[in-house]
Amino acid sequence: MSAPDPHPPRRPALPGWGRALGFSLLIVELGVLSSFAFALVLFIAGVAQTVTTLRGALRHLGDADATEHLLVAAVQQADTLLVATALLIISLGLQMLFVGRIERVPAWLHIRTFDDLKAKLLGIVVVALVVKFFSVAVEWDGGSGVLAYGAAIAVVILAAAAYSGMLGRAAHPTPPDHARDDDA
Repeated sequence: MSAPDPHPPRRPALPGWGRALGFSLLIVELGVLSSFAFALVLFIAGVAQTVTTLRGALRHLGDADATEHLLVAAVQQADTLLVATALLIISLGLQMLFVGRIERVPAWLHIRTFDDLKAKLLGIVVVALVVKFFSVAVEWDGGSGVLAYGAAIAVVILAAAAYSGMLGRAAHPTPPDHARDDDA
């Protein structure tokens, strides 16, 4: 009697399946690179805008209009950095989910599922909306439009919070309570 073959014959793969999988990874990698490129350019634009704004503000230091302009520019720069951060997280998340692990990523940025990616992005989107509202409120001219704008943002934030809560419950379901047997 002969020993079983340690390398049993493999079933043939579906024709072209390996190429299709490789092509889909290439498409995802293009998304990773494009998100990273946008993030990089937005970070550079934020720094350049900061330098330009600060240079102008230093010439008019003490002027009330210059101070308000500086405040609005700071809030808009924060908004730019938040969008850049969201794009960077999308880039890293897609890389981790589809292509492979990335070394030396902070623990809070580890993305294992789409739900992880969505949760991280929701947090950034909510903060970006608040920053955007603050920017509009600072430039408010006294009309009632800012209230409607704020209410619309509040509705979006509430919807995002509800969705985030549903994500949390789906990711960590609570086990059903087991009935206690008091007769034992």
